[in-house]
Order: sequence, then structure tokens, then C-alpha cells
Amino acid sequence: MLYSFLTSLFGDSGVLLVGAVVAFLLTIVGLVLGRAILPKDQGREFAVNGALSKGKARGAGLILVIVLVVASTLCIPFSVEYIIYLGALFLEMLSGYLDDASEKPWGELKKGLIDLVVAIGVSVTVYMNHGGAVTLPILNMEFEIPSYVYVILGVILIWASINVTNCSDGVDGLCTSMSLVTLTSVWVIMFFQNLGAQYTEPMILIVWMALFVLIGYLWFNCSPSSMLMGDAGSRALGLLIALAFMISGMPFLFIPCALMIIIDGGLGLLKLTVLRVTKSKTFMKNIRTPIHDHARKNKGWSDTQVVTRFTLLQILLCVVVVILVFSRMSQMGLTVQ
Repeated sequence: MLYSFLTSLFGDSGVLLVGAVVAFLLTIVGLVLGRAILPKDQGREFAVNGALSKGKARGAGLILVIVLVVASTLCIPFSVEYIIYLGALFLEMLSGYLDDASEKPWGELKKGLIDLVVAIGVSVTVYMNHGGAVTLPILNMEFEIPSYVYVILGVILIWASINVTNCSDGVDGLCTSMSLVTLTSVWVIMFFQNLGAQYTEPMILIVWMALFVLIGYLWFNCSPSSMLMGDAGSRALGLLIALAFMISGMPFLFIPCALMIIIDGGLGLLKLTVLRVTKSKTFMKNIRTPIHDHARKNKGWSDTQVVTRFTLLQILLCVVVVILVFSRMSQMGLTVQ
């Protein structure tokens, strides 16, 4: 591992610099060289403009997650806790990749069981290593959640984040751009929590490197894209977003900091659930889901307009949240332990 060497040579700033360079360069090289081995998209029958994706390299999340795991292994301190987290990211990626590459898509039950196992394992691990202390800085509140409640809520958060992020991946650059904004917001919060602390929380480094992995991928995924991350990328990305907010000690900030992802992907899950449970034929009848499809088909927005407007709204939300959090954190004197 390079962590001890890098910190002794350059300090924490050196680790951030090397991690960013390694993550970005490995992503570019990996995507260029690995494109040929990725499965080809067959086009999505029910998605707006789904036929335009046919023939593009799909499942680039395989390369993105491998790069993140390799960069993290090099640049963060070794611990069993983070082996579990990186293993969970790899498992989520692998399940999505095998689904992407399969001639017959996996059923909801199989993917749901994998999500459940991963969510339970990650939620238990976070609690065992960080406890159940939760902060609501905007409300000046700190409280302790009992272990079983924390694990249950953690499982719900992880499952929701995986699935709404997955559902929001349907327009070139959309999921990546919104995820970049969300991960940047939680990184900024964790980074300034950690200022002056003797121990650097490894999740700060992982999220930092993930930002540069996504920037490298966005070069190929911006409209018109040449490759797609597929479920292999979006499912692992959803897990990372949830995990980062849990380790920050402010998991409820996931809601405002990922609100556009939640709206875009979550309303489709809500609609499907209500229709299946109630057999209603009128619930959200005139709203096409995911919402990015509604914006394109019903409102006539171009792909570029969807990506720009959704991302701008998420930026505005995150800026407001981060400013409010910083003002409250300074009053509460919060630091990472």
C-alpha cells in the first residue's frame, strides 16, 4: 500500500493528489482499452430514444468499479472495514454487469436478494465501526439510534439509493452528472469535518477518487455517448452514495443532496409499487417514469436540456444544504471522530 509512504512524503494533500491522478488516468486507459470486451447495448424497447443506445458498449461500470477498488487499495489505509465496503461495491457491480451481459435480463427477485445481502452487510459494518450516532446539523440535533433500528434504516437507505440511482441512468450523462454533484456535497462536508483531525477517514479518499473516476467516464458518456455504465455502474454508484452519507454521520442529508436522483428514479418505483399493490389504473396515469422520460416525451425537452436542468437543480439544492450544514456545524463544533 502507498498510503503510509504518501502521507510520510507529502501528507494528506499528497494522497489526495496522487489518488485523483491515479483514478482519472486508470479510468481513461481502462475505458479506452477495455471498450472492446464490454457487451453491446441492445436498445431499450420502452425507453424514450432507447434505440439510439443500440450497439454502444454497455457495462462500463465493470471498469469504473475495478479502477476505484484498485485506486482505493493503493491509497487508503488497510482495514477489514474497508475491505467489506470495497467488496460490497464489487459485488453490486458484478451483479449489474452479469445482468447487463446476460441475454435474458435477471429477474427482480434475484437482484433484490443481492441488494438485501449487501445492504445488511454494509449497514451492520457501519454500525459496528461508527456506532448509531446521527447528526441533523440543520436542526442542531444529535441523537443515538438503537442498533437494530439503525441497521433497518441503513438497509432501507442503501436499497433506495441503489435503485433510484439505477433508474435515473437513462440519458447520456444524467446519472453521472447528478451523482457527481451529490458525491461532491458529501465529500465537502466530510472533508471539513475532518480538518485538524489526526486520522483521515478513508471514505473521504474513496469518494474523492470516485469523483475523478466519474469525470473520466463522463468524457465518454456525455451526449452523444460512446459507452454506457449500465447496471454495473449505477448500482455500485448508488451503494457508494448511501455509504458515504452513512459514514458522514448525517445519513438524512441523502434526501436533499440526492433529491433530483430520488425524484427522477424514485417516482417510477413508487408508481410501480402502488400499481401492483392497489391495481389502480389512474395513479400517476399521465406521468411517464422515469421522470427524465416524461421531460423528453411529454415536455419536449432535449437530452441536453434534461441533463443541464436536472443537474443545475441538484447543484442549487446541494449548495444550500452545504451552506446550512457549515453554519450549524460551526455552532455545534462538530468534527469527525
